[in-house]
Amino acid sequence: MVYIHLAAALWVLAIGAFQLASTKGTPRHRVLGWSWMVAMMVAALSSFWLTSHLDWFMGYGPIHLLSIWVIICVVISVSAIRCGNIRRHRGFAVGAYLGTLGAAVGALAMPGRLLYTYFFT
Repeated sequence: MVYIHLAAALWVLAIGAFQLASTKGTPRHRVLGWSWMVAMMVAALSSFWLTSHLDWFMGYGPIHLLSIWVIICVVISVSAIRCGNIRRHRGFAVGAYLGTLGAAVGALAMPGRLLYTYFFT
């Protein structure tokens, strides 16, 4: 499950940066956006099979609150764009992306985490 989570998160980081920098509303933006939203859900949902070093409740820690937030952001963002509310869509999509960046920084900075081990030990 770690590798599914990592693959989805890397896709989210790469495509999210591309989406932020590219022209909005194009067919490419829509296709990549859907792949990005699916990857966001895969990354968020797969995190619930991973335990936290900061065990607040049954192996879940503060990073799992971020996963819940990402799920909420994706649902609201998709709902908003389907209703034509571009401003709300943008806000929640960017919020989900920033949450992912925060999780990535946390995974890199926290000793004992897989990415920290890969890069710093």
